Amino acid sequence: MPQPTYDARGIVLRKTKLGESDLIVTLLSEDGSQLRVVAKGARKPTSPFSSRLELYSVVDALVARGRSLDIVKEARLVESNERLRRDLEHAACAAPMAELVGRVAQDGLENPRLFALTRAALSSLGRVEAARAPAIVAGHLLKALAFAGLRPSFDVCAVCGRVIDLRAANEAALSYSEGGVVCSACRGEVEAVALPVSTLGWCRAFLGSTFAEIEAMDVDPSASFAALRFSQRWVREHVGANLKSLDFLFTCGLF
Repeated sequence: MPQPTYDARGIVLRKTKLGESDLIVTLLSEDGSQLRVVAKGARKPTSPFSSRLELYSVVDALVARGRSLDIVKEARLVESNERLRRDLEHAACAAPMAELVGRVAQDGLENPRLFALTRAALSSLGRVEAARAPAIVAGHLLKALAFAGLRPSFDVCAVCGRVIDLRAANEAALSYSEGGVVCSACRGEVEAVALPVSTLGWCRAFLGSTFAEIEAMDVDPSASFAALRFSQRWVREHVGANLKSLDFLFTCGLF
């Protein structure tokens, strides 16, 4: 009896070895859910999957229902994003984006904006030079967290809801556990740290801008990395994970 099949478009987030020649491929599906499928023989040099299921590529797949994991029968490359695998700096920047999406996307939980966001971010990353790549990563991470319901509050006290004007300040109190900036009246009631207002300003700008706008920004790498360190702490607090690929980005010395 033939196995029922379905079509799936997805972004390749991760590949894991299975047996002697197979792969488990983790995809971010077009509906924003996570899909894990088996690509049989994909590690063989002669396999048609070897060049069509590369990391960070967008693929159309014909998938057959399986007992535990579904099985890829056919795959067609839609967008290669080849530069993200070829250039070390771009690869180091693409990895945290894929790792975070792999953490927040869930099997059966639809979030179409997450797919559209990640596809646009990978495309943008492939267009920019290495010096601008960290800003694209920061923009993607902050937007992905927002789409997952974990948006930081940069203008309103996370405790009492009071609007906070930081224009004349150098530092602001921020509580990672409460979800954002806190006013002076609430600061003593929660665990908070002081962050430069400039860092929060860049985080707000990355969060509220399109990738085309981020590409055109004149951003010092130190500002992008400050936003990335904010994102890493936010992920630890609200996703319960440490992005190892982001730690590598901080220590690799490529930027």
